[in-house]
Amino acid sequence: MSVLPLVFTSGWASGINAYAVVLMLGLFGATGLTDEVPESLQRTDVLVAAGVLFLCEAVADKIPYVDSAWDAVHTVVRPVAGAVVAALLAGESGSLPELAAAAVGGSTALMSHLVKAGTRMAVNTSPEPFSNVAVSVAEDLGVAGIITFAIFNPVAAAVIAATLLVLGLVILVFLASRIRRFLRRRAQRREEKRMAGAGRHWPHE
Repeated sequence: MSVLPLVFTSGWASGINAYAVVLMLGLFGATGLTDEVPESLQRTDVLVAAGVLFLCEAVADKIPYVDSAWDAVHTVVRPVAGAVVAALLAGESGSLPELAAAAVGGSTALMSHLVKAGTRMAVNTSPEPFSNVAVSVAEDLGVAGIITFAIFNPVAAAVIAATLLVLGLVILVFLASRIRRFLRRRAQRREEKRMAGAGRHWPHE
């Protein structure tokens, strides 16, 4: 069977939490639950690094505004991770050219990352912090569930991932006004900090 469904699903999940994807796939491969995972993802150093970074993301992802800063940093990291994981999966399977797999994994990760980042901007317009925690936990559970399901039923998991991606893009359109509000607030905060800094360095007579 072609590895394409697993490539697509891992790309979607990487756009949300790339470290969780690497960690889970590596553990599934190391424990023998699947033969689709290359040995490079099963290495102890890779698993330890992915685990530490996953814990860092688990904390940062639940703090208002910090989560959006984290997302901004990972605008490159997540698509690249999605492309690399996809290429490795394709290389292990041999049923899909690695370049094509990297393109599918990377582009899917980029789209799901944009959905995640945009949704977080909208959530950050809410004055309370609990919505950030709830959304973050839902994302973590969603990634864990879809990757686990993909190991045992990759086609069905890919269908679910594609559906969630389309729904996310649609929701993003409806959240556009709240996202613009978040960006205005962030720009205003930066301007206030800049003015405060200028005030501190203004010479006193």
